[in-house]
Parts: sequence; structure tokens; C-alpha cells
Amino acid sequence: MICTLCPRDCHALRTETRGGGVCGMPSSAVVAKAMLHRWEEPCLTGTNGAGAVFFAGCSLGCAYCQNRAISRPDRQSWGAVDVAGLRAIFRDLVTRGAACLDLVTPTHFTPAVAEALYGAEWPVPVVWNSGGYEKVDTLRALDGLVQVYLPDLKYALPGPAGAYSGAADYFQWAAPAIEEMFRQTGPYRMENGRLASGVLIRHLVLPGELENTRRVIDWVSRTFRPGDVLFSLMRQYTPQPGATGKLSRRVTGGEYRAAVAYMRNCGVTDGYTQDAASAVSGYTPDF
Repeated sequence: MICTLCPRDCHALRTETRGGGVCGMPSSAVVAKAMLHRWEEPCLTGTNGAGAVFFAGCSLGCAYCQNRAISRPDRQSWGAVDVAGLRAIFRDLVTRGAACLDLVTPTHFTPAVAEALYGAEWPVPVVWNSGGYEKVDTLRALDGLVQVYLPDLKYALPGPAGAYSGAADYFQWAAPAIEEMFRQTGPYRMENGRLASGVLIRHLVLPGELENTRRVIDWVSRTFRPGDVLFSLMRQYTPQPGATGKLSRRVTGGEYRAAVAYMRNCGVTDGYTQDAASAVSGYTPDF
């Protein structure tokens, strides 16, 4: 493929075995880890955990990435799996009691993932867990295959988006992408305490970047009515090795309380907040 799947539009040559472009991955899916994961939002984990499939590679390259061990192509040692192998991984997780199929950072493997999902009756929701840096045209290939979209909305301001993720254009892609996700699923729907369908938007509060958080919340409150989407305001930022400047510290209690108060004042009340205990490295899987 000559790849144009994500907003990077790098036009890299990616074959089944040869990686390329910003993500550095081949066209066949590369699975770094598949596991029952208990640290997603409660509506996704159920009793046994979400059936998380962590894909290697990423098109964003965030400076604070907690999954750095699998997101950088020069660190990879996993082999690609074909569509049949990917479908077998999904079925194994369902057999083990997964509450959902939680596909983590799958955007650069969209054709392979869509093919693996197509034509099967999955007894649990399929969750598209992405960084939010998506193309609407790519997402349209998933219409009817994904029940729950779990996008990050990392930035509304170009300054931190460019500084931390090398994507000053992040919001101009993420906003219409999330609107497309909502078009596909409609308002969120719960069944027995679990999210059966809909959009759950995540936002990670970054140290010293409260204005960015406020602008994210502003967009969510303007774009969606109460009952349309869920919103998860995350406090789990953990400084990564080599972090400097603002990123060298955790989010303070005052910063997070201010973010929660602003969210509630804007009428964004459906969703989740986190306590200070979430900001530890133990929640990151051992890759």
C-alpha cells in the first residue's frame, strides 16, 4: 500500500512484511500484546477486564507516551500476523471472558483490522481505542464494525500539540473525526452497567497546560448535548524518562481540581474522573 491512512499522509510504501512511514509498520497487523486489561474505564472492563489488543507503532509519537516500548518502530521485535491470525486473537480474548474487544492504537492497521472484524458475530462490543488523530475517510471503513469509539482528545490548541506530539494540526483532524464517530454510533447506550455503543472521549490533563484542557472541554460542551457522549478526564500523567520542563512533573491536585470544576461548570457531567493514585507507572502493561 501507498499509505494515506492517517493525517500524516506520508505516502510510504508498506507491504505485508516491510514497514515504512511515520508509524514504521508493515500493512499486516503487528500485535505487541493481547491481554485482559483491568485499567480501562469501568464501563469497559466488566468482571474479567477488557480484551485489549495493543498494536505496535503509532503515527503521533507523543513525548510523554507511556507505551513507548511498543510505539516506536525501532524498538520492535514482534512479527506481523495475517487476518486469520488477528481474528484468532480476538476470538481467544472473547473465550477468556473479555468484556469487550479493546483495539488499542489500531489506526495504521485499519484495513487489516476491518477485514478481521468483517463477517463475524462478536458477542461483545468492539472498541476502537485511538489517539484521536484520524481521517474521517479512514473511519468510514469501520462503519457498522465498531460499536464503541474511545478516542483521545489530547489537544485543542496547536502550541502543545506541536510541542509534544509534532502535530500542530491535531485538533483540525481530531474534531471532525470524533464527530464522525458519533455519527456512526449515535448517543451512548449502557446495558447492565457496560457501554454497549457510543463514544467515550478521553482527555489527559497535562502539567501546566490547563488552558488546553479548558479549550477541549469547551469544544465537547458546545458540540454534544448531555447524554450524547461520555467524557473521561484523566489525571494519570506520569513523567517519562528524560522528561524536561513542564513534563518533568505530575499534575498537581490544584490543577486537576480546577479542570474538574471547569468541566462541571460547562455541563459535561456524564463520564469519569480519576484520583491521584492513577498517576503511577503500575497501570502500564509490561510489554
